[in-house]
Amino acid sequence: MALEIVLITGMSGSGKSVALHALEDAGYYCVDNLPPELLPAFVALEHRHHGNRVAIAMDVRSATSLHQVPQELRRLRSQGVSVQSIFLDATIDTLVRRFSETRRRHPLSNDELQEGRRALVQIIELERELLAELREQAHVIDTSTIRASQLQSYVKSLLATTHGQMTLVFQSFAFKRGIPMDADYVFDVRMLPNPHYEPSLRDLTGLDAPVAEFLRQQPDVSLMQAHIEQFLTHWLEMLDRNHRSYVTVAVGCTGGQHRSVYLVERLSEAMGHRWSTLKRHRELDGR
Repeated sequence: MALEIVLITGMSGSGKSVALHALEDAGYYCVDNLPPELLPAFVALEHRHHGNRVAIAMDVRSATSLHQVPQELRRLRSQGVSVQSIFLDATIDTLVRRFSETRRRHPLSNDELQEGRRALVQIIELERELLAELREQAHVIDTSTIRASQLQSYVKSLLATTHGQMTLVFQSFAFKRGIPMDADYVFDVRMLPNPHYEPSLRDLTGLDAPVAEFLRQQPDVSLMQAHIEQFLTHWLEMLDRNHRSYVTVAVGCTGGQHRSVYLVERLSEAMGHRWSTLKRHRELDGR
């Protein structure tokens, strides 16, 4: 069997330990904070002694040598190694809150920078700059508003997708809770007829048949779906030729319960005939 490597990177406080635990549960041999200089030797060793599935976490603690990682990943892929790179991210406010709640020091902090929120924000911005190249080449998961169990589920679902084929991740969300940071494309469907104003549909979701039937009968909903499909169909082939592994398409409405959920379901079904697809419903999954 070909060697499979999952690289977990991301912002400090974004959930890398949670993701690594999910990979361990899935049968991967996992190691945290591996220095990039040791990556070639480690991969060779683990391939011989621990099987064919390896998960590695790297972060800003190895800041001085992180620049080596993209080149090494390209080398591994050229040797036939299956490499998936996942970058965990979160908003600055979320990261600041998590560090405040846990009272942990940021890996880049020092005695001169223990000056409260302003200093921590500056450190986080520096970390984001140092990790920019790794983020650009990875599938990004925004952990700002999801629970640990959701993150574990998302990571496991990514591992189940077809290797070597671009995967479309369709995600519904509520604008009132913010736009997902991991979205490559964002479609706003708040102008469409809203089932929330139908008393019999208000407490249901886009997964329920009555809501789906209501929206299916709305010409503007069908037109929006067709336009999104047309846009994606036109550009996805080019993205695939540029070796993109994942493309996240976020569809948002006001509450993330009805319109966006329905369209994610329909789009995933329609585009699934050509591409590998995953579905996420940020607000529903968080219940």
